[in-house]
Amino acid sequence: MPDALQFPIIDLSFPDRFSIANLIRQGCVDHGFFYLVNHGVDEELISKVFEQSSNFFSLPIEEKMKLVRKNHRGYTALYAEKLDTTLTTEGDSKESFYIGPLADDLNQWPLEEDLPSWRSTMETYHQKLLSAVTKLLSLIALSLKLEEDFFEKVGALIEPLAFIRLLHYPDLNSSSEEIFGASAHSDYGMVTLLVTDGVPGLQICREKSKQPQVWEDVPSMSGAFIVNIGDMMERWTNGLFRSTLHRVLQPRQDRYSVAFFTNPSKDCIVECLESCCTESCPPRFPPIKAIDYLEERLRLTYGL
Repeated sequence: MPDALQFPIIDLSFPDRFSIANLIRQGCVDHGFFYLVNHGVDEELISKVFEQSSNFFSLPIEEKMKLVRKNHRGYTALYAEKLDTTLTTEGDSKESFYIGPLADDLNQWPLEEDLPSWRSTMETYHQKLLSAVTKLLSLIALSLKLEEDFFEKVGALIEPLAFIRLLHYPDLNSSSEEIFGASAHSDYGMVTLLVTDGVPGLQICREKSKQPQVWEDVPSMSGAFIVNIGDMMERWTNGLFRSTLHRVLQPRQDRYSVAFFTNPSKDCIVECLESCCTESCPPRFPPIKAIDYLEERLRLTYGL
């Protein structure tokens, strides 16, 4: 049995930015995961988001289906998504709700009379998380020996495609080993910030190409976000930073979590950083526009 995973703990308020950047680099190279503390997001707000998330998922299915996913915003029902496209099962046993960038008017919202303060809670959370991510990305830039404002300069943060995803993994009393809360996948974007209700289930596989795959449990840490690197950051760093395969097991009790996916602005070109390629280690991935990469990954996930 492998030892419990130990990720670096990144303190966003720590004054020595270079030592924190080095810790981030270690976490991204070794695991593609780390914990983020002192991130500026109040515990009270996080509790409200979980409460409002539970309120929404408790609605009758016909009410939830009125807000079914359009433009990648809104409700996805149980089994609607299959993250591991090699599985033969019907889909992942979770339901979710997506909230995208606040400025583009594409979001779908429950009616205020049905769920009071639901929209305002989620909008506040989106703004707070985007602020934390922007600070974090400046440290990630430093960890890559770049200027702190690198991601701003390349246009990644002009209008970042940032999404909240509320997740509910119901206890289905199923013993099927083939059904996962979320089947094995890597995230598509730059970084993901995840907070859970503490119910176990999240696992990572550090070596995605090795068989048989070894899966390790990720402990949740009170007051911390679990941060992981996404595929676009892996492309930028030429594979130096890992976009690690992860999954969620079928829980033995209801499980709730909230993910915040940060993707670059639509027209941002993701290409190998000069500091991450050499003659002996040329770019492994061709340059690609962020929106093209994202749309192709979503197409495969939803079987479009």
